[in-house]
Amino acid sequence: MAVFKNLRYLKLDMEEKGWCIDSFEFNYKQQYFIVLIKLYEDAEAKPDYALLKIEFLRQGDFDDSLLVPANSAKLFVDAKTLRAYFNIDYSENLGCILQQFNQHFSNFIPTKVIETKSNIQKKAMVFSLNQSEAENPNKLYCYAVKRNPKKTDGTLGQRSPFNDNKTRLLRPELYKRLRNDTNLSFCYSVDPNDSKLDEDILYNWTKNKNK
Repeated sequence: MAVFKNLRYLKLDMEEKGWCIDSFEFNYKQQYFIVLIKLYEDAEAKPDYALLKIEFLRQGDFDDSLLVPANSAKLFVDAKTLRAYFNIDYSENLGCILQQFNQHFSNFIPTKVIETKSNIQKKAMVFSLNQSEAENPNKLYCYAVKRNPKKTDGTLGQRSPFNDNKTRLLRPELYKRLRNDTNLSFCYSVDPNDSKLDEDILYNWTKNKNK
């Protein structure tokens, strides 16, 4: 049986619920990580047979990370890289140790998206979403919504999955009120003083829309 079989179930649940990213916490030999599960974008290059991407972020230092493609049977990473990142000592039975690592890791993988996230999980997810959108990682403060321009083929521009998921995490109530209008994107600032209440954002949006 595939050691990472839960990844297939988790991917299906993410797709059904509109998540391009998910997270869970993982520990190994007194080391603590946030694990991000990321779906491939339609046009994104990926290795043959890869199902999704897994990114390990060391708690306390998100820049200390390891990104690997994965499927339900394996992590697409060489033993040397895995050993170095997780501080796995070399031994004659290294194959058994790596197999034990895989089995240990598999026990942490959920089969469904767990909607309630810890603060550090949310922080890690938003950090990654901002990177995916080539945004400043400190853009955390929502102050407005905007309508995306039409595409060259005349169809409406759509909110990116990164902007969508970021708002679901940071401003869930505002997101619920506007989620069905996928032509809208949410605007963020690095300055906490720019942050506006949901009611103010909605009022300003309605006022500008009716001009």
